[in-house]
Amino acid sequence: MVNISEKRFRALGTDIHLEIVCRDEGETFRATKDIDDAQAVYAEQEKIFSRFDPQSELGFFNADLGAWHEASSDFMEVSKKVLGYYDLSDGIFDPRVIDVLEGTGYRESFEKKDFNRDDKIKYDETFGKNLSEDLKIDGSRIMFMTKMDFSGIAKGYITDKISALFLEKGWKNFMADSGGDIFASGSNGESGKWKIGFEDLPEEKMEIFLENEAVATSGTGRRKWELSGKHFHHLINPKDPENFSFDLRSVSVIARSVEEADFWAKCLFILGKEKGMEKAKAEGIKSIFLDRRGNAFVTKNFKGNVFA
Repeated sequence: MVNISEKRFRALGTDIHLEIVCRDEGETFRATKDIDDAQAVYAEQEKIFSRFDPQSELGFFNADLGAWHEASSDFMEVSKKVLGYYDLSDGIFDPRVIDVLEGTGYRESFEKKDFNRDDKIKYDETFGKNLSEDLKIDGSRIMFMTKMDFSGIAKGYITDKISALFLEKGWKNFMADSGGDIFASGSNGESGKWKIGFEDLPEEKMEIFLENEAVATSGTGRRKWELSGKHFHHLINPKDPENFSFDLRSVSVIARSVEEADFWAKCLFILGKEKGMEKAKAEGIKSIFLDRRGNAFVTKNFKGNVFA
């Protein structure tokens, strides 16, 4: 008989759901402990990457610009990845969007719903330079010349750490779900592959399956707000930061890691439906685009993960 050890909790400002498939009660006891250890990892990582906590490592760097500081191994690794993703995306992925987010009212955790706009955003100064001029690395030290927000890949990076932890502990069949950013390993213990629904689509319209794969979604469903009659969302286009497109509802990407899926989902959303689909086809990215009317546009290679 298959047993499932699972836990739900809040971390990273979202709902976390962890499941491990067990063969017997002995494994269930061990899985419960490993899931508790995973919850502790989420808490530790939040203390590193939260932009809303001034005591986090990110908060420390954002509060002391223009100075070199020693960085933790996780902070250093993500900083290097951010620079790489900036280059890979031709500047579409840019952690300096924090200036625009805060300037348009998104200063506190979204759950507080406390928005206060500041129109004094200096767009040219924010995005006029290459990211490497504002995010500098020297050995084990990092210097910020302007504020950064690593949330673009931090949740994916952390979810991949949880998956690596479970694999290291010997688990083959598990799911780590960080607010819709998911890695599913092996089998769900019942019907086989892990079955995943879409937040913006009813289950009878489309479900996908995952087996040793990740999926991540970027969209405007959860983080959008209005100030003085203007609508905003958190997915900023650094090449056109003053305009906020609502043509797309969401983009979901299936990839080998949650971090990779997280990165591409954001980039494709920012590019928009036409350019995003072109990019997805050119790069072979498994993706589904949902427009504001609820219409789904699926790349050919994504269809292999869709339930008939």
